[in-house]
Amino acid sequence: MVLQRKVAFAYAVILALVASLNYLPIPGIVDAEGRTFGIFALDIFDDALHLASALWALAAAVISARASRMFLILFGTLYFLDGILGCFAGSGFLDLGIFTWGWLDIPVTLKILSSVPHLVLGGIALAVGLRR
Repeated sequence: MVLQRKVAFAYAVILALVASLNYLPIPGIVDAEGRTFGIFALDIFDDALHLASALWALAAAVISARASRMFLILFGTLYFLDGILGCFAGSGFLDLGIFTWGWLDIPVTLKILSSVPHLVLGGIALAVGLRR
């Protein structure tokens, strides 16, 4: 199995776990205020986005190396750009947050910390997808 297929499968697992964070009783993951790792709250739109992304990743990994590569490039670009927007606005476009809540008046540190998962996931996916 080529690297892109392995990574797409790993993303399917990671994204499915992220989609289930609000529903698993794991101490320290979701605090009393509903914030994941005490930083950001995941809502039903976020969970749906992560689950759809997990299913997309799984389908790509099962179909072919080419489909996996395409998933990694498209997913990586979308998530990375969402993370960049989040660093500035505090909300992204993938969950429609920028349209729902607009530009958030929260500390820059919190904007960046809440955007790191999308920057890391998107950046790694894009790097692996563009690798020959």
